[in-house]
Amino acid sequence: MKLRELAHSRTGDKGNTLNVSLICHDPRHYERLRREVTAERVKAFLGDVVRGAVVRYELPRIAAFNFVLSDALGGGVTRSLALDAHGKSLSSALMELEIDDSANIVESNDSDDTAAPG
Repeated sequence: MKLRELAHSRTGDKGNTLNVSLICHDPRHYERLRREVTAERVKAFLGDVVRGAVVRYELPRIAAFNFVLSDALGGGVTRSLALDAHGKSLSSALMELEIDDSANIVESNDSDDTAAPG
């Protein structure tokens, strides 16, 4: 399955650094994405564009991640001749990342099936 089925993304830029947020559609998917969408995997997936380090910041209370991609914008908006100097399309590209669907599970600690009979 594609990452876009479990999350959405936004980007922001500062100089030659790109921030890519990844926000779970459902908080129950957070742990699964924490395991699967690592900084190393993002770096490998976007390696043609990202020349520097990738750092992942975890935001479990809002079921989100922030990835900081260094040296990812061809020198930055004022120096790059790229059509997407702000890197906005990279969030869409990241949504193409394949997520293991072999288990096809939704992590949840609370289930409607456990409600006490009334």
